[in-house]
Amino acid sequence: MTRFSLFRILVILAGVMGADGVILAAASAHQPDAARLASASSMLLFHAAAILGAVALIERGVAHLQIGLTAAFGFVIAAALFAGDLTLRQYVGHGLFTMAAPTGGTLLILSWLALAVSAAWPRSA
Repeated sequence: MTRFSLFRILVILAGVMGADGVILAAASAHQPDAARLASASSMLLFHAAAILGAVALIERGVAHLQIGLTAAFGFVIAAALFAGDLTLRQYVGHGLFTMAAPTGGTLLILSWLALAVSAAWPRSA
């Protein structure tokens, strides 16, 4: 798979995450006791923007290709875990699996740190 196609996949995923974030924000505004949805919305929206930023940094050579891609895909997986768990808890009454949201949150932290390392690492060829 080419770098361009990986970038395209990440931009598509960021777009879907952004749309889902807006949907959850609207749902949280119209439902009583929906703080979980507001948190899920925030995680999706913030990290959709982070993915777009990571792709731009990699494309401009500011961030290391492999480490930056790992961080960006980490944002996707982690935000999905976090938001998915909170959304299921709101609508179904149980989460994805035990510790899904904290696992997603930890992976988000690690992805941010990976993005920082990708900017500190020498540019890949």
